[in-house]
Amino acid sequence: MNKVTVIIPVYGVEKYIASTIESVLAQSYQNFELVIVDDGSPDRSVEICQRFKDPRIRILRQENQGPAAARNLGIANSDGEYIAFLDGDDLWQPDKLAKHVEHLNNAPEVGVSFCRSELIDEFDRSLGMYQVITKLEDITPLDLLCRTPIGNGSVPVIRRSTLEDIKYTLNQGQTEQTCFFNPDRSIHPSEDVECWMRIALTTSWKVAGIPDALTLYRVNSRGFSANLEKKLASWERMLKAVEQYAPDACQKWMRPAMAYQLRHLARRAVSLRDGQMAISFSHRAMSAYSPILTEEPYRTFQTFAAAYSVRFFPIELYKKLEKFMMQKNGIVQSYVAKTSE
Repeated sequence: MNKVTVIIPVYGVEKYIASTIESVLAQSYQNFELVIVDDGSPDRSVEICQRFKDPRIRILRQENQGPAAARNLGIANSDGEYIAFLDGDDLWQPDKLAKHVEHLNNAPEVGVSFCRSELIDEFDRSLGMYQVITKLEDITPLDLLCRTPIGNGSVPVIRRSTLEDIKYTLNQGQTEQTCFFNPDRSIHPSEDVECWMRIALTTSWKVAGIPDALTLYRVNSRGFSANLEKKLASWERMLKAVEQYAPDACQKWMRPAMAYQLRHLARRAVSLRDGQMAISFSHRAMSAYSPILTEEPYRTFQTFAAAYSVRFFPIELYKKLEKFMMQKNGIVQSYVAKTSE
C-alpha cells in the first residue's frame, strides 16, 4: 500500500485542531503518517495536538514563518509516496485519502489530485454549499489562474516525485532552505497557486480532479474588507514570481488572471457586505479584461448584480435574495476570508 504523509500547519486554531486531527485518524485508508508543524502558534493548539497518542503522529516546531514554510518543513521531514495537505481548521470526509490514492494509482501521469469542497461553519455544520469546479481534466495553467479548480489548501494530494521536480534551494545567510512552496510571506495567501503554476509550467505532470466533495472547508466572518486589498497585492506578487520562470506565458495571461481575481474579490466583498468595495472590484475586473463578460457571462453578471444589490438594497431584502440564490444553486463561487498567520 502507498504511504501517505498528511501535513497540517498549526497556528491559532485551538478551537478546531482536535476535530481536524480526528478527521485524519478516522480515514478509511490507514497507511499514513501525520506530520503536524507548529508554526510558532501563540495559543493552546500544540498542547491539544500533544494529547493524541497515535504513533503515526509527529510534531515539528519552527518560529512563525507562515504556512508555506511550515509545509516545506513537513515535506522535508516526511517519507510518504503521496503528500496531502490539511489546514488546521478544516476537515476531511472519511474516504478522502482512499479516493485520492486510488485516483493517483490509476493515473500515473497525474501529479496533483484534487476534489471539490463542501463549506461548513464554525460548529462543523454544513452550509449546504459547494465549491464550483468547471472541469476535472485537461487543467491548463490559465485554468489554475482564472478558475481555481484547486479551491483551497486542504484539497490536493500530490506525488512526492512531483514535488521533488519543482523543489529549489533558498540561501538565507549561512543556511540553505529546501523549498517546495514559495516561503516569501508577501505572497501569502497566493503561495498555493504559485506552486500549482510551477508544476504546470515547468514539469510534465498533469493536474486532475475527482468529483466528490471530500474536503470540508470552514468559513468564518472574521475577514475584513482591508484584507481583500492585501490579497490582491499578494496575487500581483505571485504573478511576478511566476514571471521569473515563465515570462512569455505570464505576460499573455496577466490581464485575464487579474480580471478573474478581481471578480473573485468582488464576490468576497459581497460576502462581507461591503457593497462599495464589491462594485469597485467588479469594475476593475472589467477594465482589466473586458472579455470576461463574454467568456463567463452568467458568473460575471451575477457578481455585478450582487455587488449593486448589497450596496443599494436594504440589508434584510438582500439577505432574502441571497438565501434564494444559494438554495437555487446549492453552490458557492467565493469564500469568506480566513484569518491568516
